[in-house]
Amino acid sequence: MDGRVHPAAGRRPGLRPRPRGQRRLRALAVVVLPLLASLLTSCGGEAGGGRPTLNWYNFPDDSGALQKAADNCSKASGGRYTISYHKLPRTADGQRQQLVRRLAAEDSSLDILGLDVTWAAEFAEAGWIRPWTGAARRQAIADTLQVPLRTGTWQGELYAVPYNTNTQLLWYRDDLVPTPPKTWAEMLDMARDLAKRGKPHYVEIQGAQYEGLTVWFNSLVASAGGSILTPDVSRPSLGPPAVRAAQIMRDLATSPAADPSLSNQMEDENRLAMESGSAAFEINYPFVYPSMKMNNPTLFKNFRWAPYPRVSADLPAHPTIGGIDLAVGAYSRHAELAYEAALCLRNRDNQLAAALEGGLPPTLRSLYSDRALIDSYPFAGVVLNALETASVRPLTPAYQNVSIATSHTLSPPSEIQPVNSIAEVREQITEALESEGLVP
Repeated sequence: MDGRVHPAAGRRPGLRPRPRGQRRLRALAVVVLPLLASLLTSCGGEAGGGRPTLNWYNFPDDSGALQKAADNCSKASGGRYTISYHKLPRTADGQRQQLVRRLAAEDSSLDILGLDVTWAAEFAEAGWIRPWTGAARRQAIADTLQVPLRTGTWQGELYAVPYNTNTQLLWYRDDLVPTPPKTWAEMLDMARDLAKRGKPHYVEIQGAQYEGLTVWFNSLVASAGGSILTPDVSRPSLGPPAVRAAQIMRDLATSPAADPSLSNQMEDENRLAMESGSAAFEINYPFVYPSMKMNNPTLFKNFRWAPYPRVSADLPAHPTIGGIDLAVGAYSRHAELAYEAALCLRNRDNQLAAALEGGLPPTLRSLYSDRALIDSYPFAGVVLNALETASVRPLTPAYQNVSIATSHTLSPPSEIQPVNSIAEVREQITEALESEGLVP
């Protein structure tokens, strides 16, 4: 959920976990049928003169920052390797399916993998990615923010290192709201008052039946002092904080603050609604800032940011982070070079370029005091503070099924019955955790 074109957006809605035998058969069919095509199209081999080509599979970047990083690191290697950047599909499902199919076929051409922050546990459990150890691990964690590092960790080992990160902020119009709200309740009261005065008053939020709804719920549960799963991720941990989170979702969806399209809205629809002038508030990623500047310069003059709203004044907010982590494929023929290349791809210069050109917040703490970043990201300090106390989505190999169970049960938000809905989420997640978590 990250503000890019959107690897965190294309989760399949409305699917319940299948019986285990059906899942195995379905996964086998999905892997075997495209196997021949995958092998025919894999891009391994050596560059001219015997120089290894390291294949980097990552989300499609239209800014050119990723290609520049690949070119820069190829040059910096002194001829020891060349990095070839391959664009994955635009949706998270498409990206994951391509990687799962090829890794299940033990494709040796997958050297460096750009993983959504929810995939490391699943891929590690399947044996598809290698752990980071020794000097490579020490270099990877140096200066790296702690919460993003958690997304690439499974059972105490680091399997993927943060390439970029992301977190949501509260965006608002200061011509309508001179002082931003600190809590969800305060924001809804402001929206009601604006509605009574005939002013733009919607709170734009991700309410469609997809990953974004799970992220909203996860952020609220964490901000209420709870979690979706127990610390050992063996069972659901949904108690009073989850009921409180569900109540906030319902309160917004049944108030004047709700956009009529709430139940169908994702990040980009939220952005467009805010730019159209119909909303007073927006919960979204920093990509909305340059977009507003370009698309509506008049409203941009009053476009401001604030920390993610709290559940209550006495509890800190814990927005859910997104981003991409870099892993080394288990079947790579050039694993040691792949570790070295991945470290280069996420170094200070390349992370700064990705932030300035692609709008992706960096994972290196020192960059948040860099004048170039601050000039481009005047909200960099708010982003850093959010990342320091952010929450992560449940770290489990079964995350895909957990997310589907959550978003299916809580959609549409206007029909949530807090106690009963959370009981159903608990039941659905219990079933989801019994799955292998490897169904593409």
